[in-house]
Amino acid sequence: MQQANWECFKKVRARYKKETEKLAGRLPELKMLQQELVDGHNPVYAVETPVVYNVSLDDVNPESEIKLILVADNPGRREQAAENRRYLIGPSGKIADKFFRDNPVLKIDFRKNVIILNKTPVHTPRTAQLKELCRFGGSVLEEALAESQRLMAALLFEFQKSLSCKGSIMPVWITGYSEMKKRGIFEAYTNELKEIYKDSGFEEQIFLFRHFSMNQFTIDLKKKTLCGEPLKKTLSRIGIEYRKKYLF
Repeated sequence: MQQANWECFKKVRARYKKETEKLAGRLPELKMLQQELVDGHNPVYAVETPVVYNVSLDDVNPESEIKLILVADNPGRREQAAENRRYLIGPSGKIADKFFRDNPVLKIDFRKNVIILNKTPVHTPRTAQLKELCRFGGSVLEEALAESQRLMAALLFEFQKSLSCKGSIMPVWITGYSEMKKRGIFEAYTNELKEIYKDSGFEEQIFLFRHFSMNQFTIDLKKKTLCGEPLKKTLSRIGIEYRKKYLF
């Protein structure tokens, strides 16, 4: 990583950490509401980190070779555990890791060359339960969730710029687009991306895909792969197709 990129990256990372701490501080009842949500489903576990900053970013240093930014949904049970506080370390993360290991042509080590962000740092056992959480917390929590999405959209753009060099834009994979539509859970995230990326040039390196969860990503990739088409070209074609359909 070039020195200029490293200095920019550090500033964005510091902002990310600070903003997640501020969000958690503004929502003192969030942990209680999340625990209430967890207690009504299986498995039951203790909520330890209501708003999760991805500590994996603290492992990034000037010698790190970042090749991709990947965006998932929100932190689940394993991600919020105090001993972890890392994104995509559950079943979906294992599937993503296996995908990159099974495709060495991409030359990407999922745990070394990829920065992982979320559409919101607010924890729920399952992404769909963000709606249920908002019903528990009312309009205050609903607006805080939307604000967190706008924050994460802005941070994505800042991270992408910090890791891009002249003539080489850092690619971004956004996985899971079904809730990015109008009235979806991540509508605020989508709207902010559209506003931020408008005419920036960086949108050309945004690619949308299905979730890694339940092998949706790999099943969709297999279904859409053309005979004899190289993997990189297939990924680019699919990612652009979904981007144009759901974003820009």
